[in-house]
Amino acid sequence: MHNVSMPHCPVRPEWLALRREEILEPALPIIDPHHHLWDRTGSRYLVHELYDDLNSGHNVRATVFIQNRAMLRADGPAEMAPLGEVEFANGAAAFGASALYGAARVCAGIVAGADLTLGERIEPVLEAMQRTAGERLRGVRNAVVWHASPDVRSSTVSPPRGLLGDAAFRRGTAVLERFGLSLDIWSYHTQLDEIADLARARPGLCVIVNHFGGPVGVGPHAADMAATLADWRAGMQQLASLPNVVVKLGGGGMPVLGFGFNRAETPPASVMLAEAWRTYFEVCVELFGSERCMFESNFPVDKGMFSYAVLWNAFKRLAAGASATDRTALFSGTAARVYRLTV
Repeated sequence: MHNVSMPHCPVRPEWLALRREEILEPALPIIDPHHHLWDRTGSRYLVHELYDDLNSGHNVRATVFIQNRAMLRADGPAEMAPLGEVEFANGAAAFGASALYGAARVCAGIVAGADLTLGERIEPVLEAMQRTAGERLRGVRNAVVWHASPDVRSSTVSPPRGLLGDAAFRRGTAVLERFGLSLDIWSYHTQLDEIADLARARPGLCVIVNHFGGPVGVGPHAADMAATLADWRAGMQQLASLPNVVVKLGGGGMPVLGFGFNRAETPPASVMLAEAWRTYFEVCVELFGSERCMFESNFPVDKGMFSYAVLWNAFKRLAAGASATDRTALFSGTAARVYRLTV
């Protein structure tokens, strides 16, 4: 097990069990385009734990594994260490392909952690990952989340400032584009202009912005959320003008966004979650259109604040007024197109 300091809330099964809800629209097909798997001290979320959540009532047809520095190789060149995580995720995908554990094809897409600062030298790493994962390899994500305040933290690693503009990183993204792979980015709203610069420079690269674009609700941003939301919206508006950028709607269970659902005696109801996130949802859909938005679970990171069943009920409440076409895009269509999945 990896002993990692966790910047998110611990999962408390007994507390989560205090909130049970009837599943809304249980037949609606879902692709969950953002989850992790890991085995860390005090936090285990492997394929059986994932299936416990996937089988809780919603019609999840497929999932996408997102890098989280799990199972890095202990031996060999440092740049090949993330190949261990791809092997790990591809093994989990075999559980899904067997259909023995549920209908969901888990890890049907894999987003790896290849180090883009290798520049052109990332090519043999990506080739090795493709040999391992085959057609499941869909993209890469690097830790780029940075903030000047020590009170703003959401990652187990601390990348340097301005990584998205680093010359070697940019050369790495050129290789990524040549391989036909996408780039997932988790950043704070204070970094959205950096994403825009990169996406503008690489118009052929699909850039996938994680977690509503990271509107920070803690530290120096907590005192004036109106100003924070205005800054966030301006950054998202700039990104929406770039057709190669899409956005994931989720991550609201991370403390850095400023929600304290975990501090209540009982877990939040889906009505409460939907109301808490409504502004983020509505702005993203208004700016990007549903065809460039996709709901995501971000489990198990968000599981410290609510259960999988309640989370997707909340998303269904948020999208209740949308057309059938828009709802299909939000719950499965955008994810299927962006990550090239067949459901």
